Amino acid sequence: MYQATIDLTDCKYLMDLHERIKIGLHLDEGYGRNLDAFWDEINRNIKCNFITVKGCKTVSKDLRGTVEIMREILERNKQSWVHSRYPFDYEFID
Repeated sequence: MYQATIDLTDCKYLMDLHERIKIGLHLDEGYGRNLDAFWDEINRNIKCNFITVKGCKTVSKDLRGTVEIMREILERNKQSWVHSRYPFDYEFID
């Protein structure tokens, strides 16, 4: 099982959030730095089957909606792989 961690502790800006996604998931410079690109990466491109997102309660108020959308994207990815040989899961550590 390959696991990855996205650390959002004290994240204040949207581009910083996407940089932390890029680092946590070991993505290359081609990562599009938006939520559509995040979906594409976790659903098609990375071999990670478990993602931990931590520091969610410490992000700026402006990013809380984005973090909630990330949670929805991760749940959608989990559901899309539930019946496969390669199940996916995630956790949020606040």
